[in-house]
Amino acid sequence: MPMTVGELARRSGLTVRTLHHYDAIGLLVPAVRSAAGYRLYDKANIERLHRIQALRQLGLSLADIGTALSGPQAPLAKLIDRQIAQLDRDLAAGARLRERLVHLRTQLTSGQSPDLADWLDTLELMTMYEKYFSPEELERLPLHTDPDVLAEWSALVAAVQSAMDRGTRPDDHDAQTLALRWMEMIGRGTGNNPAFLLRLRSMTESEPGMRERSGITPELERFVEQSLVAVRLAIFARYLDAHEMRRMRQHYGRQMHVWPELIAALHSALADGVPSDDPSVKAMAQRWMTLFREYAGDDPATHAKIREAYAKEPELRSGSSVDDALLAYVRKAAASAGSHSS
Repeated sequence: MPMTVGELARRSGLTVRTLHHYDAIGLLVPAVRSAAGYRLYDKANIERLHRIQALRQLGLSLADIGTALSGPQAPLAKLIDRQIAQLDRDLAAGARLRERLVHLRTQLTSGQSPDLADWLDTLELMTMYEKYFSPEELERLPLHTDPDVLAEWSALVAAVQSAMDRGTRPDDHDAQTLALRWMEMIGRGTGNNPAFLLRLRSMTESEPGMRERSGITPELERFVEQSLVAVRLAIFARYLDAHEMRRMRQHYGRQMHVWPELIAALHSALADGVPSDDPSVKAMAQRWMTLFREYAGDDPATHAKIREAYAKEPELRSGSSVDDALLAYVRKAAASAGSHSS
């Protein structure tokens, strides 16, 4: 029996807004109309919705799902097999963890005193990550999967702390070099995924043992931020005059913690194929321009100089996940909203 969008939302656990969005981008279009003119979903729509949600759980963006479903499609049974295989891997991982816990309990109850520190730290860290990331996301998070990345992060944190202990100032060359390395490692550690960066920050703020384990104290974070602002201002000084730099020094960096959330939201919209003239995207583009003008001012000539700096100096974007595709998306959205784009 065909279903209305509200009925399908209730039965599937999705929101009406999500189903409307799938319809708007042509991913899931209601197949029939009722006698009263309401658009209804039939059995074929429900099967397609299962494919969409299954592919989303496997990590595909809406744009990639649309591409996958536009050509010849594998039998639905094969897609369900992939879901079952992922569940089997999750169950196997849980079983291995149970075996280790049973072995640990056996050692403890028999009076043995194994060296548990490293193992427990690793176990706690794994559990901590699983609160914030799905199994599929963890597979795409280099900071979690690549031992070399984790080792380099630890070495970098130690180097920054050593610089602080020596009395290094944020505007010293050594501090600025470390800040640029920090941003490069953010990109590597998160796979240049701004949403992952936000969740890592949330984990750091919410988990009491995270800072102690990583060594990333609030004081160290502030030192890196101050050093990063200093090195980027030094870069901008190659392009801007004294008057323009006075404004930059006064305002640049004040909204540093606001940008990642906005960038992540725009990345998500772009990946999901949301049109640049969608009201939500236009609102984000206008927010982008408001933040930009706080340090750039309103002079188009200054804007042009800053655009030139961003184009020629990759260190200004390092670790930010801002690439040419995202900038083009923002500019198009800003133009449709009636704003001048950076």
